Amino acid sequence: MTFTSVRGLLALFAAMSLLAASQQTGVHPISGRRYAPVMGYQGADWLDRAERLTEEEPDLAVLALQIPKGAIVADVGAGSGYMTMLLSKAVGPAGKVYANDIQPEMIARLRQRLTKDKIANVEPVLGNVSDPRLPDGALDLVLMVDVYHELSEPQQMLRRIRQALKPSGRLVLLEYRKEDSAVPIKPEHKMSVAEAKLEVEAEGYALAKVDGRLPRQHILIFTRR
Repeated sequence: MTFTSVRGLLALFAAMSLLAASQQTGVHPISGRRYAPVMGYQGADWLDRAERLTEEEPDLAVLALQIPKGAIVADVGAGSGYMTMLLSKAVGPAGKVYANDIQPEMIARLRQRLTKDKIANVEPVLGNVSDPRLPDGALDLVLMVDVYHELSEPQQMLRRIRQALKPSGRLVLLEYRKEDSAVPIKPEHKMSVAEAKLEVEAEGYALAKVDGRLPRQHILIFTRR
């Protein structure tokens, strides 16, 4: 592990510890899974670390989703916009990306990134813990990358996301594999396929595909029922 990655991990753990100290996490009423603390904006540099290219292969993740040009998609829990930029490129100028986060500081950082890179097909959206504030029936795809396990109101969020999806729309979760002890992430920040299936399908979705091509994460693709 490089010095940069160690420094990034320390910043991430510090940000999580700060937030965890002031946050009581709940328990999912169906699975019994305890919700993980949200990563604070203080750890945003970890999201943009160079090592992410090899540790997670985000380009491969987006490629696996086969997003057509002109699609309308959302990056829920977009943070600093790392995945948002990849989605922006995937949908092209005729498409649109709604980049959602609940932290104003993350939205501000994302706006700076969009301005710097002159990105015109992304709309930042400040949501809250139970509502991503996305337009009803408009989205072809909603992506959450290492986000779902941190939701404090997952049932409400899933219901609102379902309303935002087109009938043929997809919900995609990227989550660190809890089944793999070699993945160097704290257990509360991982999810198993069984946990995700149980919780998400209870809110009107069906698990259509589990893609295991990434080094550390599941790609879990859900459709509306």
